[in-house]
Amino acid sequence: MGQPSSPSIKTNPSPFKLREQNPSSLPKVCIVGAGISGLRCADILLQHGFDVTILEGRDRIGGRVHQINLPSGPLVDLGANWLHGSDDQPLLDMAKSTNTEVHTWAEKGIWFGEDGRPLADGDAMMNEVWEIIHGAFKYSEENSESIDPDKSLYGFIEEKLLEKYTDDAEKRRVLIQFADIWGTFVGSSVKKQSLKFFWLEECIDGANIFVAGTYKNILAQVAKPALENAKIRYLTKVTRVETNSENVTIFTDDGKSLEFDEVVMTTPLGWLKKNKQAFQPALPARFLSAIDSLGYGCLEKVYITFPHAFWTNPNLPPSAQTFDGFTQWLAPTYTRTTNPHKWHQEIVPLSSFTPANAHPTLLLYIYGEQSQLFAHTLSRLGSPAEKDAFLVSFFQPYYSLLPNYEEGNADCTPLSCVGTTWINDDLAGNGSYTNFQVGLREGDADVKVLREGLPERRLWFAGEHTAPFIALGTTTGAYWSGEAVGERMVEAYGMGGKGEKM
Repeated sequence: MGQPSSPSIKTNPSPFKLREQNPSSLPKVCIVGAGISGLRCADILLQHGFDVTILEGRDRIGGRVHQINLPSGPLVDLGANWLHGSDDQPLLDMAKSTNTEVHTWAEKGIWFGEDGRPLADGDAMMNEVWEIIHGAFKYSEENSESIDPDKSLYGFIEEKLLEKYTDDAEKRRVLIQFADIWGTFVGSSVKKQSLKFFWLEECIDGANIFVAGTYKNILAQVAKPALENAKIRYLTKVTRVETNSENVTIFTDDGKSLEFDEVVMTTPLGWLKKNKQAFQPALPARFLSAIDSLGYGCLEKVYITFPHAFWTNPNLPPSAQTFDGFTQWLAPTYTRTTNPHKWHQEIVPLSSFTPANAHPTLLLYIYGEQSQLFAHTLSRLGSPAEKDAFLVSFFQPYYSLLPNYEEGNADCTPLSCVGTTWINDDLAGNGSYTNFQVGLREGDADVKVLREGLPERRLWFAGEHTAPFIALGTTTGAYWSGEAVGERMVEAYGMGGKGEKM
């Protein structure tokens, strides 16, 4: 399709000879899941003459890439809304070719301390902690084999701060609060981040870019070949997968069974964790261990829309606005009633884009235990008004500290709130994406096991959890993983090989 090919994904030599082809029929492949990896895998297989069927449990494509219109009209991403890395980035190329606006946030942020007062030197302190985090990447990569599996990134940062500020406990206490920001990257607390396998969190070189125009057109381009040439069955959930050396039988929740030559499971890692029993014969012990060992985060989003972007200065151009990046609240103690755990809060304004995509909405990221609480609360509240009231009561103490806020002013009163609940979504694996938590002992090997799959059983796996190490947990990683499985299957059938399209 003219896109940069994936980084080399090394797998073991094929444990099987070339598949025997039936000269009277094309190889029939079932792809479970119409997310980015499944759609890209379908594209590769279709280019080489395979008969492809996609079974999708939802009534739509995209999986964890999904958009809705806010009550006020603007389109937003409920799932992925970043492109991680800008070098050799196929999805960024698609963003450009589809005229999808992308945005790089201002590096300067606004920081509020635990008492709700601005931190004048917040950027300097954050840079200091980021230097330690960059050092942790290097330390993890160079010493992974010898690092205690139970050691966390948080512990590493604590040690480095103690070395530098041995006699200044207050300085250490404030600086360590900046470490909480890592949770919004991985969907779990920084205290759960494995130091041993922290190096697996390094991404593609280049900038992290926000998809201001949403993933809608990117997804459409990835999906186009499958939508045009594959058979897609929506609202079809797979309940059992039976494999042998000859074929694959897929059982679905409507009581039907379907036979294929191969199956590619692109279900999320979280789904695999809860459905290991769906495979017959049982998955090998080492494969089960890999599924169990890898972590799965739960990043959620809240969109709060106002009549106007009260935080902007209408007399200044966008480049001169003081609030054009992330605003953080570190371990807030002034909101004990609504936030007794002092969870870190983060807001970014969607008013910063070009006029075509800008709207007066604040995007808030939450993760870990806060995600669990919010998802549980939102699921039991009946009406949209009740959900809005809950979200406003929680977040008002934070957005009320933004520039130009006036209590009672109509422009400062939310029109609507929308919160995601991926953690309640079984098809999303009850979470967001793969991460690497303390206690992990063979993280890189676990990924390789899942990536290799079980081709001798005609059972293959793709998704962000099987991506190249530089793209684990990302949409680009999912894209590359589907591409790699497709190319391996083409090779197994001797139907052209990589790069030789039909």
